[in-house]
Amino acid sequence: MEFVHAKAELLRGAVDAVNVTDNQTAVVRMSSVAVSALLVQMGIEPVMQMVCRDRNRIAMQSDIFGAAALGIRNLTCLTGDHQEFGNQAGAKKVYDIDSVQLVAMVKRMRDERRILGSDEEIAGAVPLLIGAAANPFAKPYEFRALRLAKKVQAGADYVQTQCVFDVAMFVEWMKAVRDLGVHTKCRILAGVTPLKSAGMAPYMSENVSGVVIPETIVKRMNDAPRGKGAETGLAICAEIIEQLRGIEGVAGIHIMAIEWEQKVREIVQTAKLLPRPALS
Repeated sequence: MEFVHAKAELLRGAVDAVNVTDNQTAVVRMSSVAVSALLVQMGIEPVMQMVCRDRNRIAMQSDIFGAAALGIRNLTCLTGDHQEFGNQAGAKKVYDIDSVQLVAMVKRMRDERRILGSDEEIAGAVPLLIGAAANPFAKPYEFRALRLAKKVQAGADYVQTQCVFDVAMFVEWMKAVRDLGVHTKCRILAGVTPLKSAGMAPYMSENVSGVVIPETIVKRMNDAPRGKGAETGLAICAEIIEQLRGIEGVAGIHIMAIEWEQKVREIVQTAKLLPRPALS
């Protein structure tokens, strides 16, 4: 618990909400429900993730009820990384429903006050903002905007994208999104990740699905003076945020500072996004 508190305090006042992953990369971690509840107790807004890999629909709906009861207001619905990538390669995957079906299930619980397969009314409210993920850089590119439209039609109120390094590709994806009118039906949060070192760029390109890093960024990281790689990566991140803010349909920024939470405030400050507005 002390670990959660320490990380959260690094972010207090620098961001509007804090993402809480659900056994990310299939590595066993503290329950996203529990961490989100701790953040609520601290007065910090959590964005709780739920993946389809580990639970059937019974367990999912049970955890959704629990999250709502604990004051959690935001739920991001994800497929989940395959278990072979984590520390429990022998675990059985569930995938009872997929991420689009999960979005639709949460919407039914919230708006119709019904669980799946039942017309009996839920006794209490499930006041959740429903989120999903989008990867503009995954092949086949021409279907990525349509995939997002499907999630929004199912009930997604907001979407978090894969981290953006290739802004030109992202601009093309956003044009396709706008052509479908999706940007008027959900809030699109563009993802950014600061690079810690020159080696991080090729590693992410080769090992993280859907990450495209232009050669210009790779070269800039490689050409950074000794000991200045992290500083250069932070500067690039702030510059990308500035470019993303000017794209029609982008409603916010999702900073994914991987094990680098202490730099988030600096990124937000450099990007001229402080002070943050008060949330009700």
